[in-house]
Amino acid sequence: MAGTEIDYKIAILDLSYLVASILFIIGLKMLSKPSSARKGNLWAASGMIFAIITTLLFHKDGSGHTIPVANAILVLVIIAASTVIGSVIARRVKMTSMPQMVSLFNATGGAASSIIALTEYSDPSNTRILVTVLGMVVGNISFIGSLIAYGKLDGKISDWYNRMMKYINLFIVLLIVLVIFYVVIAQPADQARNTLVYSLFAISLIYGVFLVMPIGGADMPVVISLLNSFTGIAVAMAGFIYSNQAMILGGILVGATGTILTIIMCKAMNRSLLNVIVGAFGANVTGSSHQVQGAIKEISYSDTAVLLRFSQKVVIIPGYGLAAAQAQHLCSELDHLLTDRDVSVLYAIHPVAGRMPGHMNVLLAEANVPYEKLIEMDQINPDMPNVDVVLVIGANDVVNPAAMDDPSSPIYGMPIIRAHEAKNIIVVKRGMGKGYAAIENNLFFNDKTRMLFGNAKDVLQKLIAELKAME
Repeated sequence: MAGTEIDYKIAILDLSYLVASILFIIGLKMLSKPSSARKGNLWAASGMIFAIITTLLFHKDGSGHTIPVANAILVLVIIAASTVIGSVIARRVKMTSMPQMVSLFNATGGAASSIIALTEYSDPSNTRILVTVLGMVVGNISFIGSLIAYGKLDGKISDWYNRMMKYINLFIVLLIVLVIFYVVIAQPADQARNTLVYSLFAISLIYGVFLVMPIGGADMPVVISLLNSFTGIAVAMAGFIYSNQAMILGGILVGATGTILTIIMCKAMNRSLLNVIVGAFGANVTGSSHQVQGAIKEISYSDTAVLLRFSQKVVIIPGYGLAAAQAQHLCSELDHLLTDRDVSVLYAIHPVAGRMPGHMNVLLAEANVPYEKLIEMDQINPDMPNVDVVLVIGANDVVNPAAMDDPSSPIYGMPIIRAHEAKNIIVVKRGMGKGYAAIENNLFFNDKTRMLFGNAKDVLQKLIAELKAME
């Protein structure tokens, strides 16, 4: 009976991991659309809760011992406490600080994976040295890199660039790979192996700092995406240590999706993945040698309202300035006013607009903007010459024509939303300050461009009032 009971519990545990994995995949699929993202989170969280409960109930170690009741209670208490803390933080954080919060949460995932690896390495019964060391190294890079990213996004840490940095980073990567191979294949004596593994622990932390410190300008979203994929990989390594299928599959899903997103964003920024891995790009912005031509021309609120009201097609290009002003609901109200007056209104979304992947999608979904109105850059660019008015709200680098026509520009080659091809261009901007990439934007000096200076929230409120007064 005892043998039958053990098989029965193992079967339930394995089946629960399969169910959890299916829930992860369903959640991931739903997260791809703003309209279903909230439910997707709940599906994925349900899968994780289910896997945790069945593990606490049915898991047995190599000696056949179940998880002690005291340990299970401690795990549940920690989960409950961290859930409360996480919920409070998530509810209080401003939309503009969302990238910082994501970086902090990502850092905790990397730290947890690293601690698991370091703890299990010292266990004499652990024979999975390769995945243990990999989990520690990748977890460390994700942990410290995410903390640095948080500091930079929050303005607490500035860029630190040196021309030799990319060579130093490349050397560190090669050193880490060689040491891992030596530890796993040569199997040195215990004392030497311990020295090498603890050295790897320190070197991976240093590499995490060197990886993110030079990153600047509009490249931060790419690095955040890369660090997110690192955390997924580190979790998968921890899953291999414990032979836990739920952790393995969950980590692989996060790592794979993060890697795919990183590659997509690298293409959006005209970067190579190697550039990202060795770091040292984006911060060495020295500006363009191209001379800006033309003059800044302003437009009044009433003229802007008339132009929008009697247009057939309007495209709104949102950026970080919209998020910083918390103006997404007013933007949606302006959209409704124009749509009710038979004006076609769409939103052009650049893959790296804002401070993190999908930032603009989440922002506009919060204001109940229909997902069908959010058009990706590649889809909307061919139609730009037919657009009567583009309304650029708080975006800068993602509409800068220098990316197309100025080889000396640091962003040359980066795909942009071709706002300059529209018939009329209205730019909402607080002043003539440069964007996140710290370079001049020729679009502002275009003959078709008119500037509406001011905070996005104030500007949209006045535009809405003008439109209502026209009836």
